[in-house]
Amino acid sequence: TFNKTLIAVSVALASTQTLAAGFQLNSQSATGIGRAFSGDAVIADNASVLSRNPAAMALFDEKALSFGVTYADISVTVKDVEKAGTPISFGSEHDAADSKVIPNFYYIQPLNDQWAFGLAAFSNFGTGTDTTALANNAVTIPGMGTVPAPVDLLGNTEVVTMNFNASLSYRFNDQFSVGAGLDLIYGQGKLSREGNLPIGPNGAMVNANLVDVDADGFAVGGIIGAVYEFNKDNRIGASYRLSPDFKATGDINTLNTQLGKVVSFDEINIPLPDIFQVAGFHQLTEKFAIHYTAQLSTWGDFDQITLTDGTVGGTPVVSSAPLKQYVWDDSWLFSVGGTYTINDKWTARAGYMHDQGVVNDISSISIPDSNRNWFTAGLSYNLSTHSTVDMGLAFVRGEDTEVLEHSAIIGDVIAHTRSDAVYYSVQYSYQF
Repeated sequence: TFNKTLIAVSVALASTQTLAAGFQLNSQSATGIGRAFSGDAVIADNASVLSRNPAAMALFDEKALSFGVTYADISVTVKDVEKAGTPISFGSEHDAADSKVIPNFYYIQPLNDQWAFGLAAFSNFGTGTDTTALANNAVTIPGMGTVPAPVDLLGNTEVVTMNFNASLSYRFNDQFSVGAGLDLIYGQGKLSREGNLPIGPNGAMVNANLVDVDADGFAVGGIIGAVYEFNKDNRIGASYRLSPDFKATGDINTLNTQLGKVVSFDEINIPLPDIFQVAGFHQLTEKFAIHYTAQLSTWGDFDQITLTDGTVGGTPVVSSAPLKQYVWDDSWLFSVGGTYTINDKWTARAGYMHDQGVVNDISSISIPDSNRNWFTAGLSYNLSTHSTVDMGLAFVRGEDTEVLEHSAIIGDVIAHTRSDAVYYSVQYSYQF
């Protein structure tokens, strides 16, 4: 039964397209991908360490530059979308995600023996899935009429963020250094939930655009970090990234069937999680080192997406409205890896990461989250004493997950989801 009240539009701003907890990205560098980001907050073998820990800039004696690109080949399937407790099926989508190209840039400038300055551009969050093909798969049952697809749960989601960072580090002595940075985050998103619903005369099926969002905006966050060096071969580091509540403006429209009109909102608000990590690096022999990371993302802070300042024809009708509520858990990831120096030209690395899913009591077709395992490898080739080309490869494997989600249109919906990916990354690094 279609409930002709305010549609509880289950729009998700993200999905496992990113193949990390929630809609978090792990793609900041080729060296990081090659070692499953183990030790990335403290290794400091190139300037990309700036994405994880500004204090690690103190480990550089000379200027350093790194830039690169990651290609994420994503596979997300949403199978057997069904009305719970019935044989009514709306089909499957075996290609629900687009592959992505994710760039990065880092520059570190030591100012003197104590101070260093850095600039960076990279991404911590992003997503893209499309289940629009299922939104019009209404099912006609002889003698019972037509059951519409759960349009409020299906559609297109596209979110891109870029983090522009400026940081400073300060070395107190040979062992201890600290750092801090400012993040300017740009985000852009396109969301749609559209399909045929029985809202025409006498319950006729007509096309309804429940949500149409094309918005962007800026937000400000920050990061602090520290590094402790036991000696030249052993060190640990930690950082805490404070993420903002992101606000975007643009075309933000939802269908209110109680009013029978489209409500336009001025702003969409998305809380982002903070990120805390601890990392270690230990050069065990002249050629071999091990490294590790434990990272906590406070996805419990991502409780709801809200809209503000809704109007119809320029007349205010609502000051604030929840668009989607979540019950998520904070999420840990753990990674370990090794680096082996083959000779003066070649260095090899490998790693493993276990990334915990975030979904707790309320699951989502648009966010078919699960635990994931990363299996990674990488190589570096020294073009000269100053320049290096790095390559990274990661196989990311999720789990088959059964999702139960409530649709305001047809009631409870069951689906089966899975997310896998292969990451290919390359970067160029130069130390002056």
